[in-house]
Order: sequence, then C-alpha cells, then structure tokens
Amino acid sequence: MLAQLAAFVSIESPSLDKVALDRMGAALRAALQPLGAQVRIDEQAETGNNIVAAWPGADGGTQGGFVILCHFDTVHPVGMLAENPVRMADGWMYGPGIIDMKGSLTQVLFALSALREQQRWPARPVTLLLTSDEEVGSNSSRPLITSLGAAAGLVLCMEPALPDGALKTARKGIGGFTVTAHGRAAHAGADHANGVNAIAEMAQQVQALQALTDYPRGTTVSTGIVRGGTRSNVVPDECTVEVDFRVETEAEGARVTAAVNGLQPQLKGARLEVSGGLERPPMPRSPAIAAAFERARSIAQALQLELREGSTGGGSDANLVAPYGVAILDGLGPLGSGAHTRTEGLRVAQFAPRVALLAAILSEWDGG
Repeated sequence: MLAQLAAFVSIESPSLDKVALDRMGAALRAALQPLGAQVRIDEQAETGNNIVAAWPGADGGTQGGFVILCHFDTVHPVGMLAENPVRMADGWMYGPGIIDMKGSLTQVLFALSALREQQRWPARPVTLLLTSDEEVGSNSSRPLITSLGAAAGLVLCMEPALPDGALKTARKGIGGFTVTAHGRAAHAGADHANGVNAIAEMAQQVQALQALTDYPRGTTVSTGIVRGGTRSNVVPDECTVEVDFRVETEAEGARVTAAVNGLQPQLKGARLEVSGGLERPPMPRSPAIAAAFERARSIAQALQLELREGSTGGGSDANLVAPYGVAILDGLGPLGSGAHTRTEGLRVAQFAPRVALLAAILSEWDGG
C-alpha cells in the first residue's frame, strides 16, 4: 500500500493543471483495471476528466448502493515535490496531497481488492466517483456528485479523518463574496478634494462584514484578501475584498447573504458591487447521518477499533449531497496532519486499520 501511495503522490495533480490531472486519472484507471469496474470518463475541456467506476449489484442493478466520493486534485502546484518529497520519518509518510487525498485513493483501491480476494464483495451496487476539481469548488463534477449521491443508499466520503480518527458527522456550509467599492480617482496632492477614496469606503465595509460573525450560531465571516489602489499619489477609485463565510444552517446562510447584498456605501459618491453567495450547503447531523455513524461504530468495534464522531468548519463534496437526506459517512480517509501545507503527512500505523474499516463497512453493511 505504501508503494502505491508513494506512486500516486509522485504524480502531481494541481486543480488547475488539466494535463497533470489527466495523467493522474490515467494512473487511477490503470489501477482500477484488475477490479473489473465499468469505467466511464466524464470528459472536461478545462479541468481534468472525471471518472466513474461502477460495479452493479448482485441483481444487476446500479441504484441504491454505495457511492464512494474521492477527488484526485490537490492544492499543491507542480514542483512541490522538490520541496516536500515523498519520505518516511518517525512513523509518518510525507508528500504533497498525501492525506488530501492520495491516501484515500489508495485506501479505496486496497479495500476493494481485499473484498475481491476474500470473496466478500458487497451484494449492493458500488460506484466510485473520482473527481478532478474538489479543491476549487467541484464545479465540473457537481452534476455527477449530486445525481449519484441523491440516488445512493450510503455515501462514503473519503476526506481525511479528524486528527483523532473521528468521522465527520456535521460540516458547515461554505460561501464567498466579492465586494467591490467604486470611488473616483483624483491627484492625491493637486485635486484631493474631488476624489472618492474606494479604500476608505472599503475600510468601513470590512468592519460591517466582520461584524456578521456570530460565534454562538457557529457563523464566521472573514475578509481574507483586499486589493485596491494603483499609486500612493492617486486617490484610489476601486477596492475589492474577497470574503469567506461558514454557517451551520441554511437560515444562517440566508441571513449572511441578505446582509452582504444589503450593504450600503458610506462615502458620498461611492458605489458598491456584490457578487457571490453560499457555495456548499451545510451538512447537519441528520437522523440518517447519525444512524449511519452508529452502524459504522458497531462495525468498527468488531475490528477492535474505537470510532468517534465530530464536526468541522471545512467543506467537502458530502455537503453537496446532504440536502437530499441520504445517509453519509464522511472523514473515512487516513489520519494525519498538515493538509494543504508543506508538512502534509500521514500516520503510517493507522493506514491499514482505515483500509480495514472501509472494507468492513462495504462488506458488512447489508448484514443489518
């Protein structure tokens, strides 16, 4: 497994590099070939091609079974391997994208292989969706995620586990806005009074945006990027801020969206332009998700594994299927730390148990 994982990590696959992504996709199709999947390629012009691998159920059907969600794009640019090479040290394996989510891809392949070898393949249909753009919003893959996920009996999202190995039974919804303040340019020395400073306008809007954060409700609003001005001796006529927001409920998403769309300019002559909104809906701990976790915990106990649950402010493709009310197990991926950083690492001792857990969920779920 570690050899396969090292091979996958060595194929760099940043979200915006179609050539690199399709190279990774080809490696995944080759790894799937021995498992006898029915493979369909979802061709994309700009992002990497998405891959759907399907195994019909014992009755020949393809609906209502397991849908496994994986992505093979990473946030790391080509060349990151030179700074963060694949290596082992003190029980950890490091490399760009190793837990988000090259480790998960390896887990799925070896869990399915084990089920084939042990003749414990599930009677229900199994569909594995491999997407190329999760890290940049899942725009090309969203139709596949929602159509397959809505029809599933159980969705298995292979995002990394929480640090202690817990599954993620709740996720916040994620959204973003771009707010642009328009002013009027003027010479900062000779004609200052005729200028309308867009940066000064935006400074007041940033305070209003930040004030939308409500910790008791689980709502955070962050003004993360600000751009404005051309030269210090020119009154700036434009300033733009990029805003991230996270909410636990659809109602909170509506509140924040209404407030941002309702922002009013504070300086005479200024004008505001707002775009954006909620991009991934919340994944609350629904009864279906709670029941799925309890079943998974029972299966884990049979493997002498203790399985816990938790929540996160981060989003995943599981958010996109949550509104359909289906059962979801999220965070089934490996244990590790440093996702999206130069120190991204995987805990080697916990790698095989996570493969065993996934295989057991697939093989034992029908057992009641």
